[in-house]
Amino acid sequence: MKKILAMAVCGTMILAAGCGGNSASGSKAGAEKTATANASSGDNQETAATGGKMVLSTFGLSEDISISDIYKPFTEKTGIELVTDVGGASDRYTKLLANPNLEVDVIEISQSYAAKGVEAGLFETIDYSKVSNYGDLIPTAKSVADELGCAPYVINSMGIIYDPEAVGYEITSFDDLWNEDLKDSIAIPDITTTYGPAMVYVASDHAGVGIESDDGAAAFGALDELKPNVVKTYAKSSDLANMFASGEITAAVVGDFAVPIITGANPGVVYIAPNGTYANFNVLCVNKNSVNKEQAYEFINYRLSAELQKKTAGSLNEAPTNGTVVLTEEETGSMTYGDVAANAKTLNYTFVNQVLDSWIDQWNRILNS
Repeated sequence: MKKILAMAVCGTMILAAGCGGNSASGSKAGAEKTATANASSGDNQETAATGGKMVLSTFGLSEDISISDIYKPFTEKTGIELVTDVGGASDRYTKLLANPNLEVDVIEISQSYAAKGVEAGLFETIDYSKVSNYGDLIPTAKSVADELGCAPYVINSMGIIYDPEAVGYEITSFDDLWNEDLKDSIAIPDITTTYGPAMVYVASDHAGVGIESDDGAAAFGALDELKPNVVKTYAKSSDLANMFASGEITAAVVGDFAVPIITGANPGVVYIAPNGTYANFNVLCVNKNSVNKEQAYEFINYRLSAELQKKTAGSLNEAPTNGTVVLTEEETGSMTYGDVAANAKTLNYTFVNQVLDSWIDQWNRILNS
């Protein structure tokens, strides 16, 4: 689904034209939205008005909020017409891989797909001297930015959500998952999900072996030891709410972004982000064949700004990568923020992507058989 977004002074005009198609993650159908925008003369602009146009390949979640909080203010500040190509990460990455000359200037994508794109030569290494807000990134985000040449704009991490009454004691670390008291009572993310590879890293940590030293062999030994405790390896974190409610599980490993859904349905459960948790980033990458590089850099700098990240932390539940953003405890909730963000470890997705097929095979034989 392709949507052309620009914001008119008198409001948003919608020119509907049917579009459709099927993605691997489900059907995509909708309409093209077109409008025009003029920069507001009374606005305090962060950047000089550039004008022109750029195409953003992005996720399709909370589009109305993205339009009002991100896209419209960007056009008003810069005069840049913004065109969005919306869809799942896998579909959008596959399209760009198949046709690198696709009209995409910036792609918002997961860290794992960014690493694949870098390996395939799809992306330009961002020149951070042109991105003034780069200097405000938290250290872990800078590390990923320098490794991939793509700019991290959202951070999340995984932790443990559990029912203290049902478990009977406090869970404080990932190592506690191996406790025999948790037999037949935990769920962990499947290997093909965002945090599946991170779960392999956790198992390697439990075994006390560096994961790259043995390609994860010790990790899968530890996962075999964990198997008696695992009721399910899940693909959808939303399933966990019902599993807690039915008593099928008493603990689960989960990404922090799913916590509000689970706690909303099960007020008795609590979430912890153990020391040494693993972070995952969504990043902005510049298509090497972009014809609108100046506009692309404007958007990236804007997306990393403290002003915008403070806003999207509230409206989109996006944990900021800009270290100057200050959030209250109430605003933070389960987000990866503060000490959790500072101490989180990152996966080497260049390594993970090389061994992932082998990991999937081992995982299925041990945990899904």
